[in-house]
Amino acid sequence: MTAAHQITAGFMPLFDSAVLVAARELGFAAREGVELKLQRETSWANIRDRIAIGHFDVAHMLGPMPLACSLGLTPLASDTVVPFSLGLGGNCVTVSNAVWGGMAAHGAEPDLDPARAGAALGAFVRERAAAGRELLRFAVVHPHSGHNYELRYWLAACGIDPEREIEIVIVPPPFMADALATGRIDGYCVGEPWNSAAVAAGTGHIVTVKALLWKNSPEKVIGARKAWAEENPQALAALLRALHHSARWCQDAANRGDLASLMAEPRFLGQPSAIQMPVLTGHLHLGGGAKRTVEDFFVPFDKAANFPWKSHALWFYTQMVRWGDVAHTPENLAIARDCYRPDLYRAALKPLGVALPGANAKVEGALKAATPVGSAGASLVLGPDGFFDGQIFDPDEIDAYIASQKSGLLRA
Repeated sequence: MTAAHQITAGFMPLFDSAVLVAARELGFAAREGVELKLQRETSWANIRDRIAIGHFDVAHMLGPMPLACSLGLTPLASDTVVPFSLGLGGNCVTVSNAVWGGMAAHGAEPDLDPARAGAALGAFVRERAAAGRELLRFAVVHPHSGHNYELRYWLAACGIDPEREIEIVIVPPPFMADALATGRIDGYCVGEPWNSAAVAAGTGHIVTVKALLWKNSPEKVIGARKAWAEENPQALAALLRALHHSARWCQDAANRGDLASLMAEPRFLGQPSAIQMPVLTGHLHLGGGAKRTVEDFFVPFDKAANFPWKSHALWFYTQMVRWGDVAHTPENLAIARDCYRPDLYRAALKPLGVALPGANAKVEGALKAATPVGSAGASLVLGPDGFFDGQIFDPDEIDAYIASQKSGLLRA
């Protein structure tokens, strides 16, 4: 039987592609009448370019990337919308054993505390500078990535200038651990399993995680070509329902073993199941025998993880402005605000009677604990969503937030 809708999707070999992969492999897409064709890519630049030229209808994308596409910051500008988020959290900052040794000498502990780790890294950076040594080199996966912006946010909040006191370079996720092992880079921020892979190889140490830098914060999304989304509303709605069912399945602890086995296949991650488990359980091996459990390390479904909050898009926009990627203008702000599309999410999922947030944006960083909130449909719990430095982002006060960051280094 021919499927009602044929959709081609690109993805990167990262665990947070799991909702997309499971939708195809476990039949959720087929049950919604979608023939979902997955194409694995090797770099985010390829994903960006192939969706722009129409090779992909939708793609596993970095949260800020659709904004960059729509703002004309990419080689091939293309209007790209976000109707679905693939989860919250999932990233770590990993450093070489040599850098960890330097940080430990300045008070770092294997506890993942962002403030303590940042203070120790800052002291080590200044020690190296006083000795006339070259800058530490940290890698991120793409300029317009949550990784880049959260790494910079963390460094700046801890008093390290990411423009002058370290070097930031671009390395595709699957190459991160090897680049660290060969000494090409000193540290990186990437999604799993590429942090656990370095720890398993004995070449890296995880120093902090996204889930502690900004709790329950946005990461990867489904990006769709705006023209395709407008021309194929039924296909998109069917895909979003399939992804919803897939995300629910991925969240269920009873399915962890099956999901890890699926993602371990060579056509997806090609890493042993054991290296997939930390992202599913939050039980992280940090290096040197240290272990820590992180609550909400990666959340594929709960806490409105799939809702494309406009406040998430707008926080990414403020960081693009902060680090000189784009000018803050009313026109650019409007493009950023319109990039994430909760209206498409609501339209697709309303027939299912699932919990839908009552608003399209929220104050980020205000919830100190998991909190039931008003919603259409079933009950909904959000948060905690605090930034590690206690800052609050109110999407209705963007000018003030951007002004507070103009110096680059956030001051409480």
